[in-house]
Amino acid sequence: MLSENVGPEAVPSVLGTMRERTIREVTGNPDPYADVKRISNKRALAVLPMAEKIISAEASDEMRFRKACLSSIVGNVMEFGIVGHKFDFDELETLLHNAEEDLIIDDTPEAFEIAKESPLILYLTDNAGEIAFDTLFVRELKKIGAQVIVAVKDKPVFNDATMEDAKYVGMNETADSVITTGTDTMGLSLPECSKEFLSYYDSADFVFAKGMAYAESITEIDIKTPHLLLLRTKCPNVARYFGIERNRNVAKLLPPLNKGN
Repeated sequence: MLSENVGPEAVPSVLGTMRERTIREVTGNPDPYADVKRISNKRALAVLPMAEKIISAEASDEMRFRKACLSSIVGNVMEFGIVGHKFDFDELETLLHNAEEDLIIDDTPEAFEIAKESPLILYLTDNAGEIAFDTLFVRELKKIGAQVIVAVKDKPVFNDATMEDAKYVGMNETADSVITTGTDTMGLSLPECSKEFLSYYDSADFVFAKGMAYAESITEIDIKTPHLLLLRTKCPNVARYFGIERNRNVAKLLPPLNKGN
């Protein structure tokens, strides 16, 4: 476990949630990163046509799934405030072209086979801006026959996507439905989630989870359905956990009742 047996409060996503709630309370600002999120959405949408071209160039469902997955992972680079992680919007095109080279953990072939047999997929988004690239992946998941429910955060937390961001990038017109987790936690905290979210989480055949916070939290629980973790290793702790370098792409499949390793 990422908490290394020092208590659940040591999980970075839990500490991050506590930090962000404190910042909002002290500053009286309900969404301190609103401007950053708006800029991220606009810049991501500007690059989206190139990502669409990369995906549509592939002839098979499996390869379009793969390319859309890679584009989605690249979107996870859009993070701010992580020590040592430098991000420039102008790098997005280069990162999209280098996505294969940066993919160090690659469970996409297995994930594609599971997705083909999964009537209901729950897709957990991470950041604003990044969610624009997620629309392309959700589109491909629907093409292979899945019903896709997308979950965003109920209230602002850091630069995580909310319903406002989902609508801005057109996710509400792409997914079968967009819901919220019912909470503002970073990552997945099941005790704080809404009944609506939990009903989808419990009934989903396959869960796709974007970003480090979901990786940090989902690897701490027993899961009852396959989960695909999609992220960029932006911090050293997460990189060490997966046994790879920083700034690499990860598509890690977690089978049921597996806490990850």
